[in-house]
Amino acid sequence: MKVIILIIYLFFFSVSLGLKWLNIKHLKEKGHQVPAEFSTAIDTETLRKTVSYTAETNRLSTVLSLLNTLVVIVFLFGGFITIYDDWIASLSTSFVVRGVLFVLGLMYAGTIFSIPFSLYKNFNIENRYGFNTMTGRLWLSDLVKSTVISTVLSTLLVAAALFLVRFSPGWWWLWVWAVFLLFSIFLMYVSPYVIEPLFFKFEPVQTEGLEAEVRALVEKVGIKVKNIFQVDASRRSLHSNAYFSGIGRVKRIVLFDTLLESMTHREILAVLAHEVGHWKKKHVMKRIILTEIVALGGIFLAYKLLGWEGLPGIIGLEQGSFYVRVFILGFLSSLLLFPLTPALSLLSRKHEWQADTFACELTGRPLDLAEALIKLSKENLANLHPHPLYAAFYYSHPPVVERVRRLQEQSSPDTS
Repeated sequence: MKVIILIIYLFFFSVSLGLKWLNIKHLKEKGHQVPAEFSTAIDTETLRKTVSYTAETNRLSTVLSLLNTLVVIVFLFGGFITIYDDWIASLSTSFVVRGVLFVLGLMYAGTIFSIPFSLYKNFNIENRYGFNTMTGRLWLSDLVKSTVISTVLSTLLVAAALFLVRFSPGWWWLWVWAVFLLFSIFLMYVSPYVIEPLFFKFEPVQTEGLEAEVRALVEKVGIKVKNIFQVDASRRSLHSNAYFSGIGRVKRIVLFDTLLESMTHREILAVLAHEVGHWKKKHVMKRIILTEIVALGGIFLAYKLLGWEGLPGIIGLEQGSFYVRVFILGFLSSLLLFPLTPALSLLSRKHEWQADTFACELTGRPLDLAEALIKLSKENLANLHPHPLYAAFYYSHPPVVERVRRLQEQSSPDTS
């Protein structure tokens, strides 16, 4: 069984690498062609930079994937997970404490492993292409803050889950699912006020008249937004974005200062109308419900499988602690989810098309959203020539050229 699982894992990894290779090969073949929809905004030099930037980021992610795969094989299939588990067991006799240490140790190892790649991406690749504005001090500050936050949240969640495992052996799967659900909802309320301000400075939108226009737009469809902020994203990167955060009465709109500098009012409103479309179409709620249904089924299945004596043998172990068994199940679930990636991506793209359509209906100006997407693509050096298979498998959004083409087709002289 160990050999079969390893072969499946390597096969899926090979598929992932193959799709990346196809994507870059396709880009290099088509990368000299400026799509007709972008002909007035992007020149050949910008397209050349896009090809180079996409290729470099892809190479870095490929190296990271290769090393990550090697670590997983050695750790899981090479028996090092048993050595690690024995070491954790020597630190405490408490079931809860050992579990917390088991998770935190892996989390810290993953953080340390990713540091060189993060430094290279931010201070080499992003620097050379004019995106990075982050100082080394700010990068380190973000790393420390995110590690502390992850430590606190992980400790609370793991400790609560393991306590429930011991407290209610027959029903812990239900209580743990409920705790995780309530905790995620709690974070939706708290994160905008407690966590996000630790990294960014939020202030009222400074652009004259824009806040009133935004409020008029969202109130037009019956959405109440408590605050509309701009954020100092330019301290870290020149990439642009806008998003909704919070839930219920604490919903708020956040605009990157880089977005405000590069777009007109109408283009910003078009971007926000797209986000409003997600709320009105209940995409967020549908994804939450789908996620929680899958999570409930998954945790119940885990409850059943954790008591199966043959579980450790799947990776060649004679036995394994509760924590090792959970880790094995997590690994197996990743294998099960990989083939579902195209279906989940398709569902996400469907939602994006619906949000685009809603934005056009709300503003009555499809070209505004088209122009906004063109600017975002140009400023972020987005790949305009993804391979169809790669896009179908991984893209959560439709390829931007297709989106712009459809928006331009929907426009007419009286809507532009």
